[in-house]
Amino acid sequence: MSVSTALFDLTGRVALLTGASKGMGLSMAEGLAEHGARVVISSRKLDQCEAAAEQVNAKCGEERAIAVACNIGYKDQLENLVETTRSRLGPIDILVSNAGVNPFYGRMSEIPDSAFDKTMNSNVRSNHWLAHMVAPDMVAKGQGSMMVTASTGAFSGSLTLGTYNISKLADIALVRNLALEYGPEGIRVNAICPGLIKTDFARALWDNPDAKRNAETNTPLRRLGESDDLKGIAVFLASDASTYVTGQAIAVCGGTHMWR
Repeated sequence: MSVSTALFDLTGRVALLTGASKGMGLSMAEGLAEHGARVVISSRKLDQCEAAAEQVNAKCGEERAIAVACNIGYKDQLENLVETTRSRLGPIDILVSNAGVNPFYGRMSEIPDSAFDKTMNSNVRSNHWLAHMVAPDMVAKGQGSMMVTASTGAFSGSLTLGTYNISKLADIALVRNLALEYGPEGIRVNAICPGLIKTDFARALWDNPDAKRNAETNTPLRRLGESDDLKGIAVFLASDASTYVTGQAIAVCGGTHMWR
């Protein structure tokens, strides 16, 4: 007996991903491409985007990925990213807003205004901009899927990541409002909330014996997350398997936040 995978078939769909040259973003791009989507891999550095696209294409055996450099903090660069995607691949069906920053590690009482502004502008305002830029393509088709990478940090306070966590809770609020506004047009919008994942971005949080010990004793799955643990949720939310899922904040955390 063969099992149909039509629910997860993304053939012919165009996916735009930010923060996708490495880590979780690259894994999500690979997952979408492996299921048939054509993907745009973007981040600030073009050479890293090109290397990531080559990696995806090698795995898929054909050109499924292209590279476009973009700094999410600049509206004109986001506009160029969207227009380049349309001109090279066509209308956008899937958006994964994965790029984010954390320029300050410490108490909120000590954060410089510049670091606060950069955190909120990059992690929230850029997602607001990009969502509305790609929405017309999805409205025209009567369907589409947007994802924003938030964090389980949104569910609690922190003495070291307070402003970052505020920005991620704001992302969840953004997702809910986008889901409400665009739902009548057939567009779904969801937040992905990773726990502690072994990426370069989060290295300071996991690359030490205490963090490893904590993960192995307090995480129900008894391990730290890996970038590839994000592949499945991205494919699920992008595909017809999730046609009645919108406005949600889905934790991918090994069970650490099952009680939230």
